Amino acid sequence: MKVLFLGSSHFSKVVLEKMIEKGNMISCVITQPDKPSGRGHKMTQTEVKRYAIEKGLPVLTFDKIRLHIDEIKKIDFDISVVASFGQILPDEFLGLKLCINVHPSLLPKYRGASPIQTAILNGDNVTGVTIMKVAKEVDAGDIISQKEFSLSGEYFHEAEEKLAILGGEMVSDVVKDYEKGKITFTKQDGERATFTQKFSKEDGLLDFSMSAQDIVNKVRAISQEVGTYFGICGTAIKVEKVADVSGEFETEQGMILNNKKRFIIGAQNGAVEILVCKAPSGKSVSGRDFLNGHNEFLSKSVDKASIRYDNA
Repeated sequence: MKVLFLGSSHFSKVVLEKMIEKGNMISCVITQPDKPSGRGHKMTQTEVKRYAIEKGLPVLTFDKIRLHIDEIKKIDFDISVVASFGQILPDEFLGLKLCINVHPSLLPKYRGASPIQTAILNGDNVTGVTIMKVAKEVDAGDIISQKEFSLSGEYFHEAEEKLAILGGEMVSDVVKDYEKGKITFTKQDGERATFTQKFSKEDGLLDFSMSAQDIVNKVRAISQEVGTYFGICGTAIKVEKVADVSGEFETEQGMILNNKKRFIIGAQNGAVEILVCKAPSGKSVSGRDFLNGHNEFLSKSVDKASIRYDNA
């Protein structure tokens, strides 16, 4: 069974890696074109492209796949597998062969751009992976396979890695079942669908009127991609790791505890500890080390006005 693989992100790369480990025959890989990245705007390949080249696989990069259907028709494949590709697939492509998608949620819950982050942000204990037939409407295709995955405090990157490994294993099994004529399709209940959106830097501002656990969930969900932050005396502090310490400490909402050994900030009916943070242009340090250099912040309140942390 020859597979045409479409993907662009780290999630995609891990899925592809697992498929190859499981013995899938990848006839070709399609990914997004190289894009400028970083301060020097150096042209950078997707992780999928770098991995495919390393493995000696044919690679095509299409900015708009609908303009390259004739080229795709020349590829020898029996089924296409999509994982975080980054483009809407046109009907002309979907009509060529069965096209299946690896989606990191238990559809119809969390369709759209940020299913993993949203599950973490909402404090879900269980998420999962769905293998589905690709349809014109985003993430609305018939379900072929689903498996649950228990979340236990992972930050986004760790959860993404684990779900991608699971997805790669699941889709490999589906490809084998398809070859044997054994797969079945179950329609989604569209009325139960929930939709997710991309997060921006503005979404990363921490609000200490929230519960400590909600603050922890927000940092776990989006700190590694868009950044989470707050301001003290006009200085923006990026938060990389945090813990709920409500049972250990009490302090006023938004107030930094006068404790030089632990970076504690009051939240709604509790408190959080800043475990790892950094100021703009600084390196990542423990909360304790940060306070050692900034004793002036002790017993101060975080800024109530919005402040933006800029990684650039």
